[in-house]
Amino acid sequence: MSILPICITGTPVLHRLAAPVDSFDSELRDLVTDMIDTMHAAPGVGLAAPQVGVGSQVFVWRYAGGGAFDTHYRDVLQLDEGPARSFNTVTSGVVVNPTLDLVWDTHGAGAILPAEPDIAHESEGCLSVPGYGYPLRRALGAVLRGYDTRGNAIEVSARGWLARIFQHEYDHLQGTLYVDRLDEPYAGEARRVVSERGWGSSAHTWTPQE
Repeated sequence: MSILPICITGTPVLHRLAAPVDSFDSELRDLVTDMIDTMHAAPGVGLAAPQVGVGSQVFVWRYAGGGAFDTHYRDVLQLDEGPARSFNTVTSGVVVNPTLDLVWDTHGAGAILPAEPDIAHESEGCLSVPGYGYPLRRALGAVLRGYDTRGNAIEVSARGWLARIFQHEYDHLQGTLYVDRLDEPYAGEARRVVSERGWGSSAHTWTPQE
């Protein structure tokens, strides 16, 4: 339908708790359609409503696999057995009023991760901090629960990068950006970038091109 402007860090809506959705109506469905179009245009693998200036508990995602983290740790993540274990069987979707349960270490995968986040395989980006990426340790698994745009309950079990996407987007609904979770020296680097770009103290947006 429409490509929406994406809010950059410093925009107030990004830094406060999003409100639960109480009307599963056409307005919600139109918002989700626009969010999906915006995510594709950006391009991105996820987008939360606060990132387009709407303080509601909604996010969308798309991820078909094949990312660096999943490829590097495929054996220990047991992603090849995904369908049998119900991992990563839903590669795109929307969730309203979500909850997220984290799984920090199952099947021994955590034992082979380096002590510090791996720049090559654990670096995240964010459409609200456009053009930059930093390494961050996340839980290896997550179970997402919530509702679709018509109020039907959903549940999605994820492992690897899809679990990371869920954590990243869920954080947005809590008013947290991934750069808020960084350890040094990356936290300092992110603060420097935000300052140099003039972000962080007022509202800025950018609009993806179709």
